[in-house]
Parts: sequence; structure tokens; C-alpha cells
Amino acid sequence: MAMNEDEVELHTRLNKLKTIFTTPSGGNVVLVGDVMLDRYIHGYANDLNSRAPVPVLKETSRYDDVGAAAHVARGLKSLGLATSLFSIVGDDESGEIIIDSLEEENINCSGIVAVENRVTTVKNRLIASRPSLITNEQLLLRWDIEDDGDVPEEALQALIDSAMEKMNESDVLVISDYGHGVLTDWGTEKLIKAAKAANIPTICDPKLTGLHRIKGVDWVLFQTRGLELLRRRMGAADASECAARLLEENEWSNLLVLGGEAGVTVYNAKEKEIHVRCTLGQPLQVIGLLDAAAVAVTSALCLKLSSAEVAYLANAACEVIMSTEGRFTLTRSDLSNRLDEVSWNMQISKR
Repeated sequence: MAMNEDEVELHTRLNKLKTIFTTPSGGNVVLVGDVMLDRYIHGYANDLNSRAPVPVLKETSRYDDVGAAAHVARGLKSLGLATSLFSIVGDDESGEIIIDSLEEENINCSGIVAVENRVTTVKNRLIASRPSLITNEQLLLRWDIEDDGDVPEEALQALIDSAMEKMNESDVLVISDYGHGVLTDWGTEKLIKAAKAANIPTICDPKLTGLHRIKGVDWVLFQTRGLELLRRRMGAADASECAARLLEENEWSNLLVLGGEAGVTVYNAKEKEIHVRCTLGQPLQVIGLLDAAAVAVTSALCLKLSSAEVAYLANAACEVIMSTEGRFTLTRSDLSNRLDEVSWNMQISKR
């Protein structure tokens, strides 16, 4: 059975993208956002505490990894983009681990400011199984170490000034807002204005509480639940109406909505909305989709790809993350392999 017109278009686009991403894409990126340390503690939990109904974890291993905007930086580096990361950490051991880990991967960390007497954000996860079920681990507890105080304005000013200086030699500005103090109203406004002055696009993964500070952004990334929440608040009839109003009110050029197993959708004011369906039979997780999509969109813009190609690439990036539990960072090889796999499966299914 032959492919229909839509399937032929999809197959052609996938093959084009696959060819592009067999080699590093190239480009320079300014990335500004929150970073944190993700700590994973594994062990066995076979007993309850004798004094309280809580499980006792017998630790067998632990490891640290970088998180939040550092995920994006790592993904951009893997796709061949020269990335300058601007962020804030505490002047403590956790902050040193983050910087050392990124520098080992040749990611430019000169824009990360270590603030004296500030505590670096750490997300601790206790993950356990019973000794007889070592492949069936589950999360027992997550506890967070955070500094609720405002980042000193002089540290933020230094960070913003450094990022703006780098803008003139960059191709894209990425703003990754996890709500930990790096992105303030005045700082984000200055970054967006500097990007417009340098004539480079801005991509933003915002907190819903921070939409007011990203007016005029070129690409905004949401997950479906975020758009649905805003639809209810705005009283819009459906997702399309909600997206249209958000685009107009905030002067955004494009809104990319990640639906997980429902695929991705691109809304903009000039073109018909673009939807790309998910091709995974059974997604395993959705953690890390926004970071992966930010990497894919950034690479696509550096390569001057169309909005439709951005959508297809973002969908493939999300499928990479959803296809394996515990994978949170997008790599060039995984993305290229996924594009190849989807293209090949289309050919096989039509024989």
C-alpha cells in the first residue's frame, strides 16, 4: 500500500532532518536560566521503621547530575552548538560540582556566577526496590534544598551584562526559567531587547507565573497541561482560541505545545497550525520534554528550518526522551537515530 500525500510529506521531511543531523549543526547560543544539582540515591527498601510506618532505605549507590538549564546546555553541546551558559549557583560544594561537570563536557561556564553565602539548589531523589525486584525501582521521596532569598541585584546585573555582550556574536537566545531567581522582570526584558537589537530569535520555556515578562518572544514552549490551565483561566472555547489570544496579547511569534503521547502542535498568527503526532506505541516518561524541545528548536533555528520542520524535529526530540526511562538529556546520535527509525518504520508499514 502506497503512502498518502501527508505521509509522503512526513517521510520526506524526516529524511531531510535525518541527513542534517548526522553531523553537528553548528551555531552560537546564549543560554540564560536556572541550574541545579540532581542527586539520585538508590537502594533497597525491604523493611519498615520499627518506630514509625516509613520505609527504611539501605543505600547501595548514589550519583550527581546537572539539571534544569544545564540539561539544555548539554543537549545543545551534543548537537554541535557552541553554548555560553549564564546562571547563578551558591559558593558551595554543590555549585562546584555543577560547574566542574559542565566544564568536563567543554561547556562554557564563564557566565555562571557563584554567589557567596547562597545555597545551590539540589533535588535529592531516594529511589528503591526490594532485593528480589531489583529492576522495579520506584521513587520513595524527593527532598529539595533551596535558597528562597532573592539573588543579589549586583550578581544578576553582572550576569545580564555578560549575556548581552555575548549576544552580538550569537545566533539564538534561549531563556530557561525554572523559577529559582535568575530571571527577573527587568533582567528578562533587557535580554529580549538585546536579542531584538542583535536580530536573533529568542526561545523561552517560561513559568506560567512569568508570562508577563516574555513579551515579544519568537518561540514559547508549553506543555499541554499549561495551555489547558490558561484556557480555563481565559474562558477560551478550545486550545486553538487560547493559543491565538496568547500570541496576540503577548506578541509572540510562535507557540509550541508539547502533548507527550499526543504529539506536538505549533501555533502562530501567520500560518495554519501544525500538528505532528507521536509515533511511540507506549511512552515511558514525560520528564525532560521541555528541555529536549528547547534544544531541538534552537538547533532548527540555527539551521534556518521552517516552522513545520521545527515541529517535526521537536516531536522527534520528545520521542527520544519518552522512549527510555531515566533519560533526560537529548543527544545528536539519539535524535538522528530516532528520525531514522520513524522514517524506516513508515517505509516498512507501507510495503
